[in-house]
Amino acid sequence: MKNFIKQNWFKIIAIVFLFGALANNPYSYYQLLRWVVMIVAGYTAYNAYKDKKNNEVWIFGIMAVLFNPIIPFYLQKNTWQLIDIVSAILFLIFLFKKYDKQN
Repeated sequence: MKNFIKQNWFKIIAIVFLFGALANNPYSYYQLLRWVVMIVAGYTAYNAYKDKKNNEVWIFGIMAVLFNPIIPFYLQKNTWQLIDIVSAILFLIFLFKKYDKQN
């Protein structure tokens, strides 16, 4: 379990940020959330590309573009909340899917 956390701490932080976005936070939290999720999703997409996992490349590549803070998408709060939940669930699914294959 310790090795699992050591290898996936960045995804766990992104998941916590995404679920934390459902609370009422200052705008700066959401700006930081965009940076965290974009970086983690981009890194995950890159690793999936190296492993020739095309579905994961597309999923996390789109997520990185959607959360990018440089050219942001402006959506309604309830739309972002849905995107946050779906993104966190996708991170969780692929996190544990990979963990199951290692054991």
